[in-house]
Amino acid sequence: MPFELFLALRYLRSRRRRPLARITALAAILGIAIGVGSLIIALALANGFRDEMQDKILRGTAHLTVLRRDSAPIQNHFELIERIKKIAGVTDVASTSYTGALVITKKGASEYAVLRWLDRTSPTTLDGLKRSLTAGSIDPILASPQEVKVGCGPGTELCAPASVVVGFELAQRLNLHVGDQLDLTAGAVPGSADNAAPRVLRTHIAGIFRTGLYEYDATWIYLAPDSLAFVTNSPKMEPSVISVQTSDLYATPRIAANIRNELGAEYVTVDWQQANGPLFAALALERKAGAVIIGLIILIAALNITTTLVLVVVERRLDIAILGALGARGRSVMLIFMLEGAFIGSVGAMSGVAIGLMGCYLGQRFHLVSLPPDVYSISSVPFHPHARDVLLAALLAFGLSLLSTIYPARAAARVRPAETLRDNG
Repeated sequence: MPFELFLALRYLRSRRRRPLARITALAAILGIAIGVGSLIIALALANGFRDEMQDKILRGTAHLTVLRRDSAPIQNHFELIERIKKIAGVTDVASTSYTGALVITKKGASEYAVLRWLDRTSPTTLDGLKRSLTAGSIDPILASPQEVKVGCGPGTELCAPASVVVGFELAQRLNLHVGDQLDLTAGAVPGSADNAAPRVLRTHIAGIFRTGLYEYDATWIYLAPDSLAFVTNSPKMEPSVISVQTSDLYATPRIAANIRNELGAEYVTVDWQQANGPLFAALALERKAGAVIIGLIILIAALNITTTLVLVVVERRLDIAILGALGARGRSVMLIFMLEGAFIGSVGAMSGVAIGLMGCYLGQRFHLVSLPPDVYSISSVPFHPHARDVLLAALLAFGLSLLSTIYPARAAARVRPAETLRDNG
């Protein structure tokens, strides 16, 4: 064993007889451990919030949407879908439309909702909706299109009730269950008959879905394209948006450029990052700010190592002088104290990693961070510690600990053996 390492370990053990040095060393280890643990937990929370929001958003929307530049309905959508499917990286293409509507229950309660037509030909859309169902089924919507007949009662209702799937939060607010009746009415879309009276679509609830994102669950209602065409008094069932799923989530800018080149300047594309740019930019800024603040805490804790080693140098001046008289070089003396500081930093960093990972486990296990879903869109924040972040926090603490040893180690190396031995008799 090198004598530098032997002496560094011996000095650490001998602090039991020196309470002040021992207390400062323990304070340094504890400070670094708390700082590293806090940094890991903070980064895990930021990762969890971002991942949860991204998962919830992409569960209900496409990776990439295609729409006309003038926002008009897409008339030749079948042809466009086939052209988009041939582009490399595209895994699924579906047509859809979004229309605001008034929802009226059998008891007279009303709410605003967004009607979204369900593309029966899109496996990704259907599988995603099926996975998010909490009650009922989407099979009634997938049945063959109903024949729209006007003439029931006042002449503005669909004779046979249509089937819909409503969001969980909307169902909670209106006290709706599978099988309940629901009336939908919406404004006419461009191209419908002038001065046409608003139509009422009488529906029954076939299912209730829950994506976990409050905005979707509180407003969305899925229904068949023919039902949406009836309630909006549309002459044709034409979508306003084409949704595209890609094989690589982060390759959407490249795929979007290829789609624009294929379809021409008449169409524009919006990928999931552009649609939610302010949200993800705010989350990234929050993550960086939290890391910087907690990094300063680790720096302050690491400075305790400097205090500890300065005390040790003062106490060990005679020992250092004897080592110099026996031929130890200044580099070796510096290495002794740097090893001592590195040991304190490594113990603190490893303890902090253990604290951080344990905190993440407990937070995830007991859902310790709960949020109001109507404000933050999700009810709780998961903890997602990434190996890269854990390693970064540990290396940051260890690096700061090494930097904190430089001054006291240099002070030890500058001790003059002759003068120190003379002063000590």
